Amino acid sequence: MDEPVDMDSPPGDPAQDEPALEDPGLNQPDELDDPANLASAVFEEESKRLAEQAAKSEVVVLPDDLLPGVGEAPMTLRQGIQAGGASMLVVLFLLNVIDEFDRVAIAVLLPDLQDAFGVSDTVILGISSFGGVALVLGAVPLAWLADRVKRTLIVPVATAGWAVSVFLTGLVRNPFQYFWTRVLTGAGQANRLPVHSSLLTDTYPIPARARIFAFEGMGRPIGLLIGPVLAGAIASIAGGDDGWRWAFYIFAIPPVVLALVSLILKEPPRAGNEQQAILGEQYDMPPIGSDLPVSMSTAFARLKKVKTFYFLAVGVGTLGFALVTLPSQLNLMLKDEYGYEAFQRGWVTSLVWLASLVAIPISGFKFDGMFREDPAKMVRTAGTLIIMSGVLVLIAMRFHQPAIMIFGISLANACTSASFVAAAPTIGAVAPYRMRAQAFALLPVFIFLMGGFMGSIIAGSISDAHGERLAISIVAPPASIIGGLLVAYGSRYIKRDISLAVSELVEEQEEIRRMSEHPDDIPVLQVRGLDYSYGPVQVLFDCGLEVRRGETLALLGTNGAGKSTLLRAVSGLGVPDRGAIRLNGRTITYADAELRFKQGIVQVRGGAGVFPGLTVEENLLATMLSTKEEKAEIYRRVERVYDVFGALREKRNQAAGDLSGGQQQMLAFGMGLMHEPEVLLIDELSLGLAPVVVQELLEVVEQLKETGLTMIIVEQSLNVALSVAERAVFMEKGRVRFEGPAQELAERDDLVRAVFLGAEGG
Repeated sequence: MDEPVDMDSPPGDPAQDEPALEDPGLNQPDELDDPANLASAVFEEESKRLAEQAAKSEVVVLPDDLLPGVGEAPMTLRQGIQAGGASMLVVLFLLNVIDEFDRVAIAVLLPDLQDAFGVSDTVILGISSFGGVALVLGAVPLAWLADRVKRTLIVPVATAGWAVSVFLTGLVRNPFQYFWTRVLTGAGQANRLPVHSSLLTDTYPIPARARIFAFEGMGRPIGLLIGPVLAGAIASIAGGDDGWRWAFYIFAIPPVVLALVSLILKEPPRAGNEQQAILGEQYDMPPIGSDLPVSMSTAFARLKKVKTFYFLAVGVGTLGFALVTLPSQLNLMLKDEYGYEAFQRGWVTSLVWLASLVAIPISGFKFDGMFREDPAKMVRTAGTLIIMSGVLVLIAMRFHQPAIMIFGISLANACTSASFVAAAPTIGAVAPYRMRAQAFALLPVFIFLMGGFMGSIIAGSISDAHGERLAISIVAPPASIIGGLLVAYGSRYIKRDISLAVSELVEEQEEIRRMSEHPDDIPVLQVRGLDYSYGPVQVLFDCGLEVRRGETLALLGTNGAGKSTLLRAVSGLGVPDRGAIRLNGRTITYADAELRFKQGIVQVRGGAGVFPGLTVEENLLATMLSTKEEKAEIYRRVERVYDVFGALREKRNQAAGDLSGGQQQMLAFGMGLMHEPEVLLIDELSLGLAPVVVQELLEVVEQLKETGLTMIIVEQSLNVALSVAERAVFMEKGRVRFEGPAQELAERDDLVRAVFLGAEGG
């Protein structure tokens, strides 16, 4: 009998190629012998399959009046500040200003540092840009921390550490020491995007969000305007070969003051503005740290599925080649080509940010209006501004007159600065709130690691050989144009992604309400609205199930129905596209498999769950290598497994590979029991086993049921399922078609025809 399509396997598995059997015309010999007809039929069947896939995968985009922030009444900056309070915005704005002091001091004083250390353009640019790499590496753990502790505690600590590292920069005597101060400074500045942005998102209402970020973003051009002049002036006044050091000594003072001031900040409720916009009120969210932590790798895997974010991040990462290359190369060019000293370079560098002071507040006002009208328009406009910045840099580099060149670069920076005002509101709208800080952290990852560091190395190599002007012309304009096109392309998905974020929040609030009203009726395991894909191929569609404590649930369906994929999602072996998974009411949707395992979700694989080269007892002991249990406790559990599976006791010193198939399955079962699971997931209990062995396993399942163990058993055999399960879930083509009493499923002829009903149980 032909096997159905195996959707549980990743794409590319030959089992997924559906034979075109539905067209009766294909059974005619002349049709089969005609290659053209055969190819036409294959293409027709593939078109049907893709159309069905698209129909299943289509996300319901909510109407504008249900999208938070869309279609709402306009809100002024003053009203936004009154709603969230001024202290958070003012402190973060000032931190944004002084954050640029150190960065522009490095750019302006780069030639002095180069002379002090006696190194080439490539070396000094590579070391200087490594602060951006350190910022990325620091942003990752800080974002992880910000999603599970009070963010207002991170701000003063990180700011104080940054102040120390800036002061140490003034003390360096060689490139090695300079490298480490850049690392420490980058790590100290790393909290700006993940922590500051998530704080602003949760503090201030959605209708004023672009204005709020524009106000905070004004700190960057102000810092870039003031910082170069101050750095150049301090170095000139101090004089001598070491005059540049005093700029760093003095720049270390403001962050110390602001670190102390930031202690007054209050932690805002997470996703409170979204709750207010969607539900009309705020609910008590799960306490910070109550849910299992979301790792950066899991957050990245989930955020990649948010298409707006994906194209925004890749586009901004491409832009990073220009963002980091331009200021450093420009200052080197001002020295080498025009002979400008530190103070001259300082005020010239300040001028290139003058236009941004006008562009940023205008963009904040305009973007708020665009978001209310059409969020996609806001993102498209941001992408267009990035493209314009690349064109303006290319034009500016054609002019050798300093005034015209600086004017062109100033306009280019204004376009880039304005575009970034749209980035934070976009991320705040589409990213799941549980990983919002990590979403903000990924932007510097893409900017500095993908674009900035590599861009500096490439540009430095070009400038060493052909000069800074050519290096800027080759690296910056193409990066801006390509990056802008990617951002603009991603705009088409923003309403879809906002709809998904809204549905996730609404589902969580409904579940919080249900649990508070019925605290004694919380499922041990709950799956709600789960979608899952292997690459572009979606295999689970809006799947859901609930398992009560002590219950045995049978998960049924033909081969390829999605049963094993659903277990993978529950176990944490894959990241779902959307949906929620909870253990005892605690959200574990984005927790790593190891953490879920430690919380009691244990999966037993059918047919291949043992180490064949180890003995039976070594297999059992190997499962406990990562635990902290005492030796006596481990051997107590081994004896318990032997009590359940008497046949294994007799073969305890025999290699697992020499056991029969049934005995290997028993051993795999026993390895799962060693961890005394909260929920035991058994994938294909009867796979390939003789009826007598299946019967032995069923007796074991009955014993475990009596102990109150909660189990989900994946089966293709309805006979086996009915013998052990109180309830059943039937899946077909990635969807749950039935959930209810197992006996009721047996009476559904329309469903059970697809399930193997043979007496042998397999």
